[in-house]
Amino acid sequence: MPRKKIYILSAITSVIILAYLFTFTGTQLDYVLPRRGYKILAMLLISCCIATASIIFQTITANRILTPSIMGFESVYVLFQTILVFIYGDQTFQAISAETNFLLSVLMMIGFALLLYFLIFKKDKNSVYFLLLVGLIMGALFRSFTSFFQMLIDPNEFFVVQNSMFASFNNVNTKLLGISAIVLVVCLYLISRYISRLNVLSLGKEHAINLGINYNKLVKSNLIIIAIMVSISTALIGPITFLGILVANLSYEYLKTYKHTTLIIGGSLITCIAVIGGDYLVEHLFDMSTTISIVINFVGGLYFLYLLLKKDKPW
Repeated sequence: MPRKKIYILSAITSVIILAYLFTFTGTQLDYVLPRRGYKILAMLLISCCIATASIIFQTITANRILTPSIMGFESVYVLFQTILVFIYGDQTFQAISAETNFLLSVLMMIGFALLLYFLIFKKDKNSVYFLLLVGLIMGALFRSFTSFFQMLIDPNEFFVVQNSMFASFNNVNTKLLGISAIVLVVCLYLISRYISRLNVLSLGKEHAINLGINYNKLVKSNLIIIAIMVSISTALIGPITFLGILVANLSYEYLKTYKHTTLIIGGSLITCIAVIGGDYLVEHLFDMSTTISIVINFVGGLYFLYLLLKKDKPW
């Protein structure tokens, strides 16, 4: 049954991709199709990163209303972009290339995650929830610093920062897709080695330990992989807060399985449908009057409230 559902999701994804590529192309196909093709590749890459990271993160935390964004990665990214604009002004992207900005942003987020992980786990080996609490507090602190620097910069320069605060596929640097794809493949390979243990971990921490799982090693290794994947997706297109909650829970509801291989594949396809379909609506229904992150965060926020209010709570 899950396999049949995966085929259905694959068919829907294919139809949406074809509609996105060939709707309103006009006569200049050689100009339109390559650009839309690069956007499709970026969406596929981001979808895989977000779905995989969110599903594994929820398995580790045993909570279906949490996503890696709670750790403060997006806050670190926006703060870094704000500081760059504070230093260089509206000449930021003339002084720093997009490739350098991407690399520095990824390194900043991964460095923050590693520092957080090793400082917390060094003191307490069973501190996943304490780690989440510290990450939540640090995220709030970084947002406060961001607001402070945004008050200091010129209002005209704030528009440069504003572009980093909302996810967008319109300005994806195609030169970054190759390295991002390579890192994603490496992360997926590493995750594939933990899949069977993650299936056991879905039974709960105590059951996993009783069944011989090295819980601390499994959690630390996967948290590092999650940090890398979230950092890549955020640095590539910007933050989308509620997308992980939305697609992960839709995957659980639709696929009805504990197997992470099926959940990751299905979740990636659902994310593709949400992202590509959302961007299609932004372009052709809303006439670019809004951004895809606003649409997805609106729908994801409503779904998040539904998860909180439903009687048979998912955690």
